[in-house]
Amino acid sequence: MGVSIVNAAPMTLAGHALRTPTKPAIVMASDGETVMFRDLEVRSRQLARALRDRGIRAGDVVAILMENNRAYLEVTWAAQRSGLYYTAINRHLTAPEVQYILDDSGAVAIVSSESMSDVLGALDLSRIPTRIAAMGEVEGFDSYPQLLLDTSPTPLDGEREGREMLYSSGTTGRPKGVRKPIPLTPLGDPAAATVQIAAGLAMTGDTDDAVYLCPAPLYHGAPLIFSMSWQRLGATVVVMERFDAAQGLELIDRHRVTTGQFVPTMFTRFLRLPEHERARHDLSSLRTVIHSAAPCPVGVKEQMIEWWGPIISEYYSGTEDVGTTFITAQEWLSHRGSVGRPMETCHVVGPDGSELAQGEIGQIYFEGGRPFEYHNDPEKTAAATNDKGWRTLGDIGRIDEDGYLYLTDRAAHMIISGGVNIYPQEAEDVLAVHPAAADVAVIGVPDDEIGESVLAVVQPVDGVDADDQLAVELVTHVRSRLAGYKCPRAVTFVDQLPRDPNGKLYKRRLREQYWSEHESLVV
Repeated sequence: MGVSIVNAAPMTLAGHALRTPTKPAIVMASDGETVMFRDLEVRSRQLARALRDRGIRAGDVVAILMENNRAYLEVTWAAQRSGLYYTAINRHLTAPEVQYILDDSGAVAIVSSESMSDVLGALDLSRIPTRIAAMGEVEGFDSYPQLLLDTSPTPLDGEREGREMLYSSGTTGRPKGVRKPIPLTPLGDPAAATVQIAAGLAMTGDTDDAVYLCPAPLYHGAPLIFSMSWQRLGATVVVMERFDAAQGLELIDRHRVTTGQFVPTMFTRFLRLPEHERARHDLSSLRTVIHSAAPCPVGVKEQMIEWWGPIISEYYSGTEDVGTTFITAQEWLSHRGSVGRPMETCHVVGPDGSELAQGEIGQIYFEGGRPFEYHNDPEKTAAATNDKGWRTLGDIGRIDEDGYLYLTDRAAHMIISGGVNIYPQEAEDVLAVHPAAADVAVIGVPDDEIGESVLAVVQPVDGVDADDQLAVELVTHVRSRLAGYKCPRAVTFVDQLPRDPNGKLYKRRLREQYWSEHESLVV
């Protein structure tokens, strides 16, 4: 089928489909399945028209529930070019958790896959008339390949930018949708936030030959937004079905990856690989690497910079987009542990709401940022804003004399022991670099005498004996580096910590195991 692509804006798929039609836009890591820019443009057009033909209009919500696969970015681009909200749902959630998001978001369409059949079979989809199986067959769902065959590839009239509406992970409570205004702007308009994000990435260097490695689930904000933003710039996106450190290095080597976005737990897994595995891959194609999602332990980042070179930048932000910081590797080496200088005005605020002096620890607020609301929760939206109009993600930190921000912890994770505030991230960072610790979490557990005591939950490295001797060694390791009151009083060992595939720790689940007999999570 011949398809005409004309009048393509520079920040659209159509532009790249016109200039480099056979260039890979998507490469799947496991089997090398490739989607060219021409194909991505045509398929997203067809799905956009199919959704419009079913009565779905700009501002409606399309839910996506499936694994990383070839069709995922085709679906999100169809929604993006239709002025729709697209809600990517964590595929590891249970049916009741998925049902809550579908109901709360008001989704009028769902795109899923055969691998999700068990969860789909337990859902009430009676209020979602449009159901599409992107991969495989699902009872009661339209076939995506057949849908494309039956639909014209001509673009919709008046294409306009859509927006992701993602739900918080629920690590500290029930998830909430982060809803941002959809601009009344045409596709590719420089005023659209989604276009501005891509423009920001373009500032990192030449993008003509960029190859971006997406190592994380596309239902998370950063992997999804980064992948689509790099495609706006004409880059190839290599999508991993699931993260594996050894495969990640092999992909960088094979596809000559130039850039990637990682989280600290991925760095740790890279560093845990045997030396011969790390050394046998050529990583010289890497030009820029970015990490985010959680503060990176200083020792881990030092080792990564030593290995990959001073190309590892870091940013701090959130799905809410109330503020952002950024720091290069060179800056970080002079301000170890910092997440960078704020791009908007940043304030550190004490418990009484007053602004704290330089170097003091308090809750972080930003002035500016883009507008958002927590969907169907005006109280939570209001709680993120103080009386000055500054907004917060609930994180704790300090700003040094050079204006660099350091995160201490999330307010929800703070331990109050004997009336003293303890931020567990400090101990976690120290434990993370111990050679026997594969993964760590530090939490507060009930203590009749002091309210909460500090407990380290440790996943040992394979082959290491999780015994009393190791527990003593770990506590001693922390005590040699931190004040005594910040250190774990005890260590417990687990086979695996509860993390989602993107590395985010469900700390609330850990705490609930110890607080189940208490009426609240505080004493």
